Amino acid sequence: MNLFSRGQKGKLADLGCGSAFIVELDIAAPGMSVDVSCFGLDAADKLSDERYMVFYNQLATPEGAVRLELSGALARFAVNLDALPATIAKLVFVAAIDGAQTMRALGACALNLGNAVRFPWSGADFGDEKAVIVAELYRRDGSWRFGAVGQGFNGGLSALLAHFGGTEAAPAAPAAAPAAPAPAPGPKVSLSKVTLEKRGDKVSLDKRAGGGFGRIHVNLNWNQSATAAPPQQPAKTGFFDKLMGGMGGMGGGARKGRGGIDLDLGCMYELADGRRGLVQALGNAWGDFEREPYIRLDADDRTGAAAGGENLYINGERFDQIRRALIFSFIYEGVPNWSATDGVVTIAAPGQAPIEVRLDGGGNQIMCAIALIENRNGSLQVTKLAEYFQQQGGTSAHELMDRHFGFGMRWKTGTKG
Repeated sequence: MNLFSRGQKGKLADLGCGSAFIVELDIAAPGMSVDVSCFGLDAADKLSDERYMVFYNQLATPEGAVRLELSGALARFAVNLDALPATIAKLVFVAAIDGAQTMRALGACALNLGNAVRFPWSGADFGDEKAVIVAELYRRDGSWRFGAVGQGFNGGLSALLAHFGGTEAAPAAPAAAPAAPAPAPGPKVSLSKVTLEKRGDKVSLDKRAGGGFGRIHVNLNWNQSATAAPPQQPAKTGFFDKLMGGMGGMGGGARKGRGGIDLDLGCMYELADGRRGLVQALGNAWGDFEREPYIRLDADDRTGAAAGGENLYINGERFDQIRRALIFSFIYEGVPNWSATDGVVTIAAPGQAPIEVRLDGGGNQIMCAIALIENRNGSLQVTKLAEYFQQQGGTSAHELMDRHFGFGMRWKTGTKG
């Protein structure tokens, strides 16, 4: 692999890189929210087509030439240069801090271009900038080239969008009768994202014009390579350890010897008629999207190969049948150390700004109640919980969480009744 420094450039052909590869950004940002994006620019270095900005609110270009996959501290762009239209002359990869911190707070970071190039950089290279233009791929003289940029930028993602000639979409406002025909709108990009910062913060989603909320996607992502903190007390024993030790027969062999922390996503639910239950990989309780409980957990990856985290889907067209859903996570493998996970849950509904909840508290507990999704007279309300639970004697963290939030399920060793 070629090691590049700031300002270094080279032809992809000379670097042994083809037209299809992965651009991976590994950003060390403990306790911070960093938005990674790719701008597809025209020959004038402008974002003339807003569909070619790939970021958290738009994960792919129209033809799929650039696709983004977010995984904790990692952002992976699958790039196929041959599939890009001729109007796109440059791909610019950027990172912007969302919040009060600046780039100097970042640790050691790197951009990898397939197996061809590694470009290391760190927060020590910057001052009070809120963003960095990391690198670019560009056409010149009929061939594609790579440039390691590493240029700080004073504004955040919104300022970068303006720098590249894009226009940010204004928040939706009540419609008013127009006095005259309005000119055709130019390209606009919605940078809307709702971050629930503190425990108890809430946000509500509106139904779509045709009713319902569509397919609601709940994604849990974390730094899968994080090293767990050394244990501060003797190893745990009791019911939960026995339950976890038996997971090899309930959904595949456990991941052993990976040296990192592995999280599992789950959901406690209460239906409109009062029935309650659990959706999680433990016990193969996957749920169902089309039928009750209208909540489905995607197949859990026990190999560690998947980079897309854990995913759960709620049927928003049948949300009238759901009273509440408690989204939780537990540490499936590794010594409990929530501060090392950089965990984040994103709740996304079609046509609405994604809601972000970060797992930014806790200590050595095994379980985290992340967010509560409730049906409030037909509206969908999301509340940040950030409540952490630890097994107490023979009482599992699952049961303690159940008691705390009043679901009232009956528990016994190894099963739920």
